[in-house]
Amino acid sequence: MKKDSPKSWKPYCCSADKDKVFCNFSRCRPSRSEFSKNVAPSPSFRRMSFSDLSRSSSMRINEDIAHAFGPDLFDFKLSELRAITQNFSSNFLLGEGGFGKVHKGYVDENMRPGLKAQPIAVKLLDIEGLQGHREWLAEVIFLGQLRHPNLVKLIGYCCEEEERLLVYEFLARGSLENHLFKRISVCLPWGIRIKIAIGAAKGLAFLHGADNPVIYRDFKTSNILLDSDFNAKLSDFGLATMGPEGSNTHVTTRVMGTYGYAAPEYVNTGHLTTKSDIYSFGVVLLELLTGRRAMDKNRPKSEQNLVEWAKPYLTSSRRVRGVIDPRLAGQYSVRGAKEMALLALYCVSPNPKDRPKMPAIIETLEGLKNFKDMAITCGQWPPASRKTPRDAVYMPKDSKETNGGRIYWKQTPVKTVRTKG
Repeated sequence: MKKDSPKSWKPYCCSADKDKVFCNFSRCRPSRSEFSKNVAPSPSFRRMSFSDLSRSSSMRINEDIAHAFGPDLFDFKLSELRAITQNFSSNFLLGEGGFGKVHKGYVDENMRPGLKAQPIAVKLLDIEGLQGHREWLAEVIFLGQLRHPNLVKLIGYCCEEEERLLVYEFLARGSLENHLFKRISVCLPWGIRIKIAIGAAKGLAFLHGADNPVIYRDFKTSNILLDSDFNAKLSDFGLATMGPEGSNTHVTTRVMGTYGYAAPEYVNTGHLTTKSDIYSFGVVLLELLTGRRAMDKNRPKSEQNLVEWAKPYLTSSRRVRGVIDPRLAGQYSVRGAKEMALLALYCVSPNPKDRPKMPAIIETLEGLKNFKDMAITCGQWPPASRKTPRDAVYMPKDSKETNGGRIYWKQTPVKTVRTKG
């Protein structure tokens, strides 16, 4: 559950109106779309407000949650979670982020009736102020009700005095962020990158496809977790919120999220829609394509913002080759890379109305799985060389400088080419 390294900015309140009722869960039923069939039947949930629960005792909160979700969530004691993590030992630390530390543990079938023996991930939230409780409650509310193969499964929770903990299924391969950006990690193959993108897209489509859409609001590589088969699951629902109702076109909130991923209209106005998630999805597509972070202060100033840097390269196969992750070393589909680049370009469009919807995104990504035109076999990638630096950018020179169609390797980053408009 490790959070990403870019700086996150989170104000005190989750909502423009801190006393606003969070949602009516009886209305949070799935639509008739193909994604709906994976959600569990929604229990009857009485209306709750953050302010009510924030003033309630831990005993009252536990009663409310138990009444709402029944046997779908397990209520753990703090002593039990201490025992299975060896008192939250650093030896069992999986990650640490803005919301708290995550430790690995293991439960056996004797701990609770109906709870199968399995490894788990226990998140101990940092409760400094009201924000931590709100994020904890949001995760319980959303993941306690929503069930889908591409959402991380919430097994249970713990609410004792000031302590707030969450218990999830353990996902063996950790976050997408670690696989893309840790130098010690093995390069993700092209086919696996497509698989992860499709899985994450299906999770987001499920949230958007409900009768009352859920806006995830924090889509990024650190929140995409991977199981042993590289199936992607969305995690960390602390910033999720319900979408606009009735004739409303957007939800107005204080701006929350992570630099580099948040849609520009949301940053500028606080107006939040499902299209804000689409923008974030486009940024993650670019990270999968390039192997670069959404924001990287260690790069030259003109290359720090991935979207701004990559946009000029996304319109043709020749230019796309200039931004492909060098670690792929030509083991990617030429046509697939072009299609993914164009899809990412539409997703990060400055105009939200120009961004595609999730079903169309999934359809496009599904079509990339069978392309076999690998760049290395098509002569569109230079042979591997030990002298080739990790961050070198491959870019064929202009046609007038080519020599019989031969390809070149430039070991210095290509200057950004800005198009008009």
